[in-house]
Amino acid sequence: MQYGFIKVCAATPEMRVADVEFNTKKIIEAIKESADNGSQLTVFPELCVCGYTCGDLFNQPALIKACENSVKEICKAAEGIKTLVFIGAPVLVCGQLYNCAIAISNGKVLGIVPKTYLPNYGEFYERRNFSPAPESWEFIDFAGQENVVFDAKFIFIAKHWPEFTVAAEICEDLWAAQSPSISHTQAGANIIVNLSCSDETVGKAEYRRNLVKMQSAKLICGYVYCNAGDGESSTDMTFSGHNIIAENGTILAESKLFENGLAYSEIDVEMLANERRRMASGYYIESDNFKDNSEVHRYSDILFETSEEKSELTRQFSQTPFVPKDGLTERSELILTIQQKGLEKRLKHTNSKTVLIGISGGLDSALALLVACRAFDSLKKDKKDIIAVTMPGFGTTDKTKGNSLNLIETLGATAKTIPISESVEKHFNNIGHDPDNRNVTYENAQARMRTMVLMDLANDLNGIVLGTGDLSEFALGWATYAGDHISMYGVNCSVPKTLVRHLIRYEAEKLGGKAEEVLKSILDTEISPELLPPDKNGNIAQKTEDLVGPYILHDFFLYYAVRWGYEPDKLQYIANIAFKGTYDEKTIKKWLKSFYERFFRHQFKRSCVPDGVKVGSVSLSPRGDWRMPSDAVAKIWLDSLK
Repeated sequence: MQYGFIKVCAATPEMRVADVEFNTKKIIEAIKESADNGSQLTVFPELCVCGYTCGDLFNQPALIKACENSVKEICKAAEGIKTLVFIGAPVLVCGQLYNCAIAISNGKVLGIVPKTYLPNYGEFYERRNFSPAPESWEFIDFAGQENVVFDAKFIFIAKHWPEFTVAAEICEDLWAAQSPSISHTQAGANIIVNLSCSDETVGKAEYRRNLVKMQSAKLICGYVYCNAGDGESSTDMTFSGHNIIAENGTILAESKLFENGLAYSEIDVEMLANERRRMASGYYIESDNFKDNSEVHRYSDILFETSEEKSELTRQFSQTPFVPKDGLTERSELILTIQQKGLEKRLKHTNSKTVLIGISGGLDSALALLVACRAFDSLKKDKKDIIAVTMPGFGTTDKTKGNSLNLIETLGATAKTIPISESVEKHFNNIGHDPDNRNVTYENAQARMRTMVLMDLANDLNGIVLGTGDLSEFALGWATYAGDHISMYGVNCSVPKTLVRHLIRYEAEKLGGKAEEVLKSILDTEISPELLPPDKNGNIAQKTEDLVGPYILHDFFLYYAVRWGYEPDKLQYIANIAFKGTYDEKTIKKWLKSFYERFFRHQFKRSCVPDGVKVGSVSLSPRGDWRMPSDAVAKIWLDSLK
């Protein structure tokens, strides 16, 4: 296990109904193949040893004996293979036949888990042949091994890796209202395996996919769903081998229908355990319901050994985790609507006639203006009462000033231009600052002057100042304290820079015409606070990403460090995978170190940020998601990167 990632496999090999010898051979081949590929957990379909569709052949002692001998043969073949394997087979206990998941590791049967809920409707009639899981556990002799535990309530725990915890349910168990996986996860299982034989009908694959996905989200677990394939009998049904590997509401891997084979991915049990701790007060260990739950206390722990060899990570990590890869149009509209509705509420509550926005010609102020226009349209207010103020200073270029004025005019707001250079120079004179000394005072005085202009105008015009700063800037402390750091409402405060671009592009295409043209020009402009004079050609000289690093990297760091609590070395590991071919490891490490330094150093700015609506899973508001002392030290995190 590396950084908490457990390689798992859902294996649907070729099979023949009631041909136990053939099936055994194929199962053994798949176990060895999955082990060679680094799998630490391999799951096979329900009753895979003989086939789910054997019907009344399950009443034949010959078949039951053959299945037990098959398990014995599989165990022998699995000696020396430190992979936790679950196979499906019928097991006879005290005169009753049970549909079971059999856990095997290193040639030993660790435990036998009987199915709890037996379907007996439509095309399924399991109660004709099988009994549901009994209330009490038993020790049985099985497959040549003595005192094997037979029970529905097991947690299989990897030696030395306490977060690698597994429990099993079987097919219909997932569909039941009180799925066994509920108590499994309450008892500590981070991964649920499901041995299934779910037939294929129109629409069922989508339903199955959503069910697995939501079960993994609800229970904060990894879920390995292994389904029977087209080797099962087609007398009344077909089976598609639809295998699904999910983690906390995300589908990591999914096989194509009617293509038998092995599906792989890696489940991050370290992240799951951390998320469980974060959510503990709502569901897990600390809750009174857990302490009083006799079902949970009945669980037995079974240790197993697993391979310690590192395997290649195959799962993918998006370079832009804040930007959805699917449904971007619908998501963009929703985010903009959330921003809009938050502003509408604040305008109604404060009875404000106007909104004041400082327009710089950059991304963030453009997005804030677009949100303000949506809010005014929704409230049926005159957009002329959106006072968009350009405040050219020492670093303002013709391009950004032109983009600002064109955008204001195109959107129908009121443009107001107030140059600040002369006022700032007088301020320098008052405080004795040499204007040729272009230090932080030179820069921040401009930002604070602009904020003072907006605040005083708001008082004059019965309005509120709309903040334009985004989540990425607050994370890095890239804002002037008591300057652009302050507003009366911040619509962008939980929108990261990578998402800002997509929202503007979406709104540009929606508006079309001159507005689209201007917005695309803004998208093509270098990100800059424009606090230092332009170069000799009149172009932007102060480029933000040259100073603080690429926002695409910082947003990636922010998402995994804050949302999922990844440690720095683990974050660097997945960043190297995600940005391979884009940034080298040295560059990633440089900016990751910078991220932690800036994140800790500038918490004091986040401790007093203005109100602003939350739009996604990450927010740094001190009133909501993020409570951190302003004088916390980053040493532990920085040392991890050494």
